Amino acid sequence: MTVLFGMALCQTTGFGERIAARDPDRQTAEIHIRVALMIRFNALGTAEIVRVA
Repeated sequence: MTVLFGMALCQTTGFGERIAARDPDRQTAEIHIRVALMIRFNALGTAEIVRVA
């Protein structure tokens, strides 16, 4: 995610890599893709609880 604090730009990503894109619009798209992947991986790893009875 990219977080803007005053004039400082702090960039962190979910996969421990830096953002490859230099253009702000492409950075936003790259972050959206990474967040979507993280949400999907989290959904795949979450147990589905089904009541039996």
